[in-house]
Amino acid sequence: MKTIVVATDFSKEAENALQYAVKMAEEHQFRLVLFTLYNISVHALNARLSDDSIEMLIARKTEELQKLSDRIKQSSGIEAAIHFASGDFYEEVERCIRQYDAGMLVMGMAEKSAEQDLLGNTTTVVIHQLRTPILAVPLGARYKGIYHLLFACDIVKGVQKEIFEKVQELASHIGAIVEVFHVSEKVEELRDTKSPEIELMEKELKEVTYYYKNVESKKILEAIKEEIAATKTDMLIMVPYKYGFWQSLIHRSKTRMMASGSSIPLLSIPVD
Repeated sequence: MKTIVVATDFSKEAENALQYAVKMAEEHQFRLVLFTLYNISVHALNARLSDDSIEMLIARKTEELQKLSDRIKQSSGIEAAIHFASGDFYEEVERCIRQYDAGMLVMGMAEKSAEQDLLGNTTTVVIHQLRTPILAVPLGARYKGIYHLLFACDIVKGVQKEIFEKVQELASHIGAIVEVFHVSEKVEELRDTKSPEIELMEKELKEVTYYYKNVESKKILEAIKEEIAATKTDMLIMVPYKYGFWQSLIHRSKTRMMASGSSIPLLSIPVD
């Protein structure tokens, strides 16, 4: 993971996520790409602005992004590439990720709300749409180093080999300890400690320092939050699973709910 894309709309959430990404890139020698999307407003189109006026608006936004890159260079020494786009956000950010062969997309996370839990915001929706690992940085998060990764997963249902590989790659690059954390609602699921899933975990994470913890609880999200507090973890890792529309109203993705309610960054690693 040598390149990370940071999406910004110049909001306070995006600015905080950018500062987090800059410090992370500075410490671990990641390459930064600043992505922003700008579409001409309906009012401007209705006003029938000339082509020159529209080009001027776009030039100003591009200049704003370039100034942000220059500020990063002055403060940290990091040369951040800029990627200005217009059109559909999901298509354009995917294009940017492919162009720079990025291993992660960083986005700011708005404060938690009941509506957000149900419908999500841009960041939580992106988590379920893009096939790239996404780091959602809440507004209050500050980068203080990454020493402990909490990988909350359903080890009983199985975790794909590729997911473990990505966790191992990140942990190896930044030198962090990995805690694989499984919350089970049924006692029966806790008995088999040498399942194929456990053996796969041992094989794929053998290059990093890790340990496995299994907890019985009917309140999965609460158990994860308690573990975050107890271990003082620096980053939570989860795998989002897709539901249909009506199912999503019932289940409400745990990844989405943790992203909108966590005090630490959440790295979402999609299932291919």
